[in-house]
Amino acid sequence: MNNRVSIQGKFQYRLAGWRYSAIVRFLLFLALAVVFYVALLHRIVPQTYDIQLGSVTEKDILAPRAIANEVATEKAKEEAAARVQPVYKIASLRNEVAVEAIFEKLQQINSDAEVSVADKVNIYKTVIPTIIQDHLDRQIKGFTDSGQYNDLLLAEMRKSIREQQYRIPEESFYKIPRLTKEDLTAMEPVAKEIVIKLMSDQITDAQTARVKVPELVNSSTLTKNNARELVQELVRAALSPNKFYDQKGTEEAKGHARDNVKQVMINKNEVLVPKGEKVTEELYQRLASLDLLKDEASYWPNLGLFLFIVLCCVFLYMYVRQSSLPINHNNAQLFMYVLIVVLTIAGMKLFSLLQNLDYPYIGYLAPTAMAAMMVTILLNSHLAFVTAVVLSVISSVIFNSDHLQSFEFKYGLLTLTSSFAAIFSIQRASQRSSILKAGIMVSLFALALVSALLLLEDHETRTNALFAGSFALGSGLLTAVFVMGLLPFFEVAFGILSPLKLVELSNPNHPLLRKLLTETPGTYHHSVMVGNLSEAAAGAIGADGLLCRVGAYYHDIGKTKRPSYFIENQSHSENPHDKIEPALSKSIIVAHARDGVEMLKDHNIPKPIRDIAEQHHGTTLLQYFYHKAKKLAEERQEKSPEEAEYRYPGPKAQTKEAAIVGIADCVEAAVRSLRNPTVEQIDSMVRKIIKNRLDDGQFNECDLTIKELDQIVKILNETLLGIFHSRIEYPADMPEQKTAAKQEKSKSEAKMSETKKEVKP
Repeated sequence: MNNRVSIQGKFQYRLAGWRYSAIVRFLLFLALAVVFYVALLHRIVPQTYDIQLGSVTEKDILAPRAIANEVATEKAKEEAAARVQPVYKIASLRNEVAVEAIFEKLQQINSDAEVSVADKVNIYKTVIPTIIQDHLDRQIKGFTDSGQYNDLLLAEMRKSIREQQYRIPEESFYKIPRLTKEDLTAMEPVAKEIVIKLMSDQITDAQTARVKVPELVNSSTLTKNNARELVQELVRAALSPNKFYDQKGTEEAKGHARDNVKQVMINKNEVLVPKGEKVTEELYQRLASLDLLKDEASYWPNLGLFLFIVLCCVFLYMYVRQSSLPINHNNAQLFMYVLIVVLTIAGMKLFSLLQNLDYPYIGYLAPTAMAAMMVTILLNSHLAFVTAVVLSVISSVIFNSDHLQSFEFKYGLLTLTSSFAAIFSIQRASQRSSILKAGIMVSLFALALVSALLLLEDHETRTNALFAGSFALGSGLLTAVFVMGLLPFFEVAFGILSPLKLVELSNPNHPLLRKLLTETPGTYHHSVMVGNLSEAAAGAIGADGLLCRVGAYYHDIGKTKRPSYFIENQSHSENPHDKIEPALSKSIIVAHARDGVEMLKDHNIPKPIRDIAEQHHGTTLLQYFYHKAKKLAEERQEKSPEEAEYRYPGPKAQTKEAAIVGIADCVEAAVRSLRNPTVEQIDSMVRKIIKNRLDDGQFNECDLTIKELDQIVKILNETLLGIFHSRIEYPADMPEQKTAAKQEKSKSEAKMSETKKEVKP
C-alpha cells in the first residue's frame, strides 16, 4: 500500500513538473518556431520543378511571387509617352514697345526736311525691321539672363520668330514719307492697341494673328485710307509668335508619363508557363533566374527564413526570460501564449488564401489583433506589445502577394496599429462588453490607417477603396467575435483569472454570494468590508486590487456550513462555543478555510481565489481557544496542549494578495469589536496585528517588503477612518469627565477584542 502511494505521488509530481521543466519550455519555443517556418515557407521559398531544356511542361508553372513583366512594362511606358501632348510655353513679349520705337523714328525722319524722300524710303527699309528684330533679341536675352527658360526653348523662340518674320511690301515704304505728323500721332495709339490685343492671345502661328489685323484697323478711329493701310503693315511686322514648342518640357512630361506607368506584373499564382509549352533556352534561363528549377534551386532563401525565425523567437524568449511575469517560469502560461499566437497565425493564413478571390484588400479583414487582445486580457499588456511587433512582421510576409519585396509594409503596419489599439482599449476592461468596444476601436483605427494609405497612394479606384475600408471596419468586429468566443475556453482550460472573469465573479447574484448573503448576512457584510480594505491596500503597493476584492468576497464562504459558530452571525444569541470543548471549537473554526476551498472547487471557482480562501489565515494561532484549553487542562490537572494543535493548517500566504486579504480580514474584525474607536486605537490595532503576523513568520513565503507593509498600514488607517468616521471620537472632543465605570468598560472591551478575533477568524 505504501509503495502504491509512493509511486502515485511520484507520478503526480512528474505530471505537475512539466509546468516548470526547461525541456518543455524549449520544446514550446521550438514548436512556435516551426509554426512560423511553415506559415512563411511558401511566401518566401519558391516551389521548384524538374524541367529539362527542350522538354514539354507537364503542368502549368505558376509564378512563385509577383514577377515583373519587363516587355509588357516597356510597351506600356512607350504607349503612355506617345499619349503625352507636346508642351508649349508662353513667352511674355511686349511688342507694343517696338511699335512705339518705330513711330518715334518715323516722326523723327519725316520731320527732317533735309532728307530726301528716296533716302527716307531706303532708311525705312532698314530701320523698321531692325527695330523689331532688336527689340525681340533684347527680350530673348533677358529671358536667357534670368534663366527663366531652358536653352532648347530659347533656341526654338529665335528660330520661330526668324521664320515667321513679316516682310513689309516695297510700295508701303514709299507711302510712309507722305505721312504728316498728325497722321503719325493718330496712327500710333491704334497700332499699339491692336498689337497689345493680338499679343495677349496665344500665338503659335503669327500668320493667323495677322489675318485679323484688317478687321481691327477698319473698326478703329482712322479715316484716311493711307493711314489704315500703313498701320496694317506696321502691325503685321510687329506681330510675332509667343507660344513656343518646349522640347525639353515635352521630354520631361514623357519621362513622367513613363515613370508613372505601374510595373506590369505576373501576379503570384498566375500561370507563368502554360501546360504543354516547349521549354526553350530563353524560357529555361528565365525559370532558372527565378529559382524554379530543382537542379538550379538556391537554398539561401531557406537559410534567410531560418535566421529570421530564430531572431523572432529569440526576441520573444529574451523578453519572457527577463520579465517578472508568471510566464517566466510557468510553462502552462507559455503553452497558452503559444496557442494564442498559433491561432492568430492560422487566421492570417486562412485570409491570405482568400486573396486569390476577386476582392481587393481582403487581407484587411483578418483578425490580426486577436493575439494582442487576448494576451492583454489573459497575461500582460507589455507582453502583448512585444507580441504585436512580432506578429506585424509575420503578417507583412503572410499577406505579401503582389510585390517583389519579401515584406508588404501595409499589412504589417495595419497589424501593428490594430494591435496597439486593441491593447490600449482592453487593458483596463472590466466587462465582457468591453471586448466589443475594443473591437470597434480596432475597426476605427484600422479604417483611419487604410484611408491614410489610400490617400497617400492616390491611384486606387473608388470600388477598391470601398472594399479596403469595409474590410478594415470588419476586422475589428471579427476580432471581438473571436476573442469573446475563445476567451472562456482559455480561462477554463488554463485556470486564468482575467479581470473580466473577476468582475463576473463579483456579481452578488453568483450562487455562492447569494448563499453567503442569505445564510450568513454578518459574514457577507464582513466580506464586503474586507474586500474594500484589501483592494485599497493592494492598490497602494501595486498588487492586484480586483483579485483582492473578489477573493475577499469568497474567503469566508466555508462559514456557511456552520454559521452560528461565528460571532458575526450570532445576532444576540447564545455563543455555542461556551458549551463545547476548546478542541472542538478549534476544529470548527479551522474547518471553515478547508470547507471554503471544497465549496469553491465544486463551483469551479479559479484557483487564485481558492488560494486566498485557503491561505488568508496562514498558520496563525487561535489564541483564545488555545489559552482556554490550556487553562482547562490546568484545572483538570492534565497535560497542556501543544501550541501547534491550535494553529490553522495553512499554508502561509504565497502571494501578496493572499497576505493582504488575511491582514484586512483580521483588521476589520478587530476594529469592529471596538466601541467608539479613536484614531489612535485604530492605528495601534492595525500595527499590532501586522507586527504579530510578521513576528509569527506569516509573510515569509510571499514577497511583501517592510516598506510595503508600512504602506498597507497607512492605507488601512485612511480607509478605516472613512468607514468608521461617524463613530470616531477624537481625544480633543471627548468629555472631560467620564465615570470610572465607563473607563473600566472601555478597557474591558479592548481586552475582549482579541477574544472576538479568535471566534471571528
